[in-house]
Amino acid sequence: MSAAISIVRGIRAALRQRGMTYRELAAAIGVSEPTIKRDLSRGNFSLNRLDGICTALGLSLHDLAQAPVASALLTQLSQQQERALVRDTRLLVVTYLLVNDWKWNEITSTFQLDDNALISALLRLDELGIVDYRPPRRIRKLTARNFAWRKDGPVHEFFLGRVAPEFLRASFDAPGDELRFLGGLLSQASQVRMKAAVERLAQEFEECAHGDTRLALEAKDGYSLLLAMRQWEFSEFTRLRRK
Repeated sequence: MSAAISIVRGIRAALRQRGMTYRELAAAIGVSEPTIKRDLSRGNFSLNRLDGICTALGLSLHDLAQAPVASALLTQLSQQQERALVRDTRLLVVTYLLVNDWKWNEITSTFQLDDNALISALLRLDELGIVDYRPPRRIRKLTARNFAWRKDGPVHEFFLGRVAPEFLRASFDAPGDELRFLGGLLSQASQVRMKAAVERLAQEFEECAHGDTRLALEAKDGYSLLLAMRQWEFSEFTRLRRK
């Protein structure tokens, strides 16, 4: 890896860690936001500008050059990043597609997103530190293989309020559909056993989805799997219990 690429990655990682936007960095060193984006895209900095960036970030050039590549891989987003996605559903959709390895032409041919709209979304996601976008069409997602949404975060709340109710209102009668709701009394040992089974099934789903990324878009369909298990009793049952 060249020194320029290492420095660019170090700058992007430092911005994400500080929750700092390109606009804020540009203002700190006295240049325009497009100038910062162009410099990061090309990896071409003057010594004076690079010195200003180091000062603004409170890091040395050595710190930027030695930033580990793994630091760019996100296992989850920050609260700020998730809130930005929830505020703009288009960004949330594009993020979901990229995390699941959709390609440029697949996105624009399947959704009402032309090249300009997709570029606009990618520039915003790049600013948020969710993808590394290099015009015209070079996209590198910054999410790790084990990426997951924040528990009780903005996207999780969006899922519970908007996605889950719509998902569960379906009839589940298509050939590939299945819905089971089971209830019973379990011992602690059985609860541990069932939790492990749920985790294995979730892992199998992820492995299938990852393995199918090499297939053409026409050879696969979108599927969702909702797995949940907790100690719980329906409120109407609770009301009927003896005090």
